[in-house]
Amino acid sequence: MSKDDTKIPYQFSVRTDLAVEARELLDESETSEEPEGIEVSMEELYERRVKVTWVEVYNEAGANAMGKPVGNYITIESDAMKENDTEAHEEIMKILAKRLEKLRKLKKNAVVLVVGLGNWNVTPDALGPKVAAKILVTRHLSGNLPKELEGRVRPVSALSPGVMGLTGIETGEIIKGVAEKIKPDLIIAIDALAARRTNRVNSTIQISDTGINPGAGVGNKRMSLSEQALGVPVIAIGVPTVVDAATLVNDTMDRMLAAMAEQAPQGSEFFNMLGSLANEEKYHLIAEILNPYAGNMFVTPKEVDAVIERLANIIANGINIALHPGIKMEDINRFINA
Repeated sequence: MSKDDTKIPYQFSVRTDLAVEARELLDESETSEEPEGIEVSMEELYERRVKVTWVEVYNEAGANAMGKPVGNYITIESDAMKENDTEAHEEIMKILAKRLEKLRKLKKNAVVLVVGLGNWNVTPDALGPKVAAKILVTRHLSGNLPKELEGRVRPVSALSPGVMGLTGIETGEIIKGVAEKIKPDLIIAIDALAARRTNRVNSTIQISDTGINPGAGVGNKRMSLSEQALGVPVIAIGVPTVVDAATLVNDTMDRMLAAMAEQAPQGSEFFNMLGSLANEEKYHLIAEILNPYAGNMFVTPKEVDAVIERLANIIANGINIALHPGIKMEDINRFINA
C-alpha cells in the first residue's frame, strides 16, 4: 500500500465515536487540504480543569471527511470526572445542562423521554441504565404534583430497554413503540462509547443532536436512533468507557516510533523506514497481528465500577437541571431519593 492510497481520512479504521477525535485524525492525515464543512470552537474552563469543544459539521463535504452525520457535537473533557471531587462534578453538571439547553430549546411543557441504552449486567456498558435510574421522572404525576413542584418541572419519562441479547427485541423498535404511544417532543439517549485515546476514557462527555447507533462503540451496530428513524428529535449523550485493543497498541506504537525516530540518525535507512509507515498501514498490521487472540478485545480501567457511578450521577443531574430549570439541585436529589 502506498501513501497515496491512505489519504482519504474517513476510511481510517481506528475506532472512535468522538467527533473531536475524528477531527484530530483529519489533522494527522497526510492530506494538507483543510476540510470543508467543519467548524471547531473551543473553550477552556480552567477553574475546574474543564475543556469544552464544539464541532459543527454543516454540509455533506464535512460529513464525508469526518465520517459523522451533519450536526453539532459538543465534547466536555475533565479528569475530575474520574475523581471523587464533588465540587468539580457539580460544576460539570451545570456545564452539561447549559450545553443541552443551548443545543435544543424546549417549550415549558415539552414532553421528554430519556433512554438509557446498554447492558446493565456489564459495568462499562451500564452507564445508560444507571443514568435512567437517576432521572427525575414526572410525566406520571401530571395533575398530582406537590405544590412546590407545580409549574416548575416538565413531563419527563425514563426507559432502559436493555440490549437485544437480553430481550430478543431490537432496541430501536422498543423506543419507537414507546415514542408512538407517549409522543415526546424530544428523546435523550445515553450510551457508552469507544475512544481512540486512553486519556479520554471515563473523562469525556459527548453531546450531539444527530442521534446514535446503539452498540456502535463495540462494532455491534443496531437500528439507528435518529429523528429520521423515530420521527422525534434525538439528542445523544455518550461517554467513552472502553478503547479497543488495536487502537491502544496503535497509540503505543506511535509513541514508540516517535522515540525511535528521535534516536535514529537523520537520512539513515532506518529513519526513512520509520517515516514511511502510513497510519492506516500501522493500524491494519496491528489488527492482523492481534487477531484472533485479541482482535475483538476492548480495554477499560480497573476502577470502572466507581467511575461509572460518578459519571451516571453527573449526566443524570445535568439532564435534570436542564429539563427542570424551576428546581434546585438539592431538590432534585431529595425527590429522586424519596
